[in-house]
Amino acid sequence: MILIVVKMPVRPEREQEWAVLAADYARAVNAEEGSLFFEWSRSVEEPGTWVCIEGFRDADAGGAHVGTQAFRDFVEQAPDLVSAQPQIIYVDAADVPGWGPMGEIQPRG
Repeated sequence: MILIVVKMPVRPEREQEWAVLAADYARAVNAEEGSLFFEWSRSVEEPGTWVCIEGFRDADAGGAHVGTQAFRDFVEQAPDLVSAQPQIIYVDAADVPGWGPMGEIQPRG
């Protein structure tokens, strides 16, 4: 699995546009054959920062993702909406199949 986390600082005055772009992009990425998951969250510590968490089956699926029209459209539009260069963490976790249960927390009752 390829795990990617990206912090996207968004211009406050462009947040509505960003929300539309982010939602459209998430739908497109989640529809890709090699995508395991893709979702956005907003930072509770850095207002205006959106955090993308994405997983792909393997490096080939990640490479195919970068070649999609959705990716090209996103990287074309995003520079007008971000307030600083996004920061990324990329991990090739070949032996990790995806999400698993967290042993320390289970629902009560």
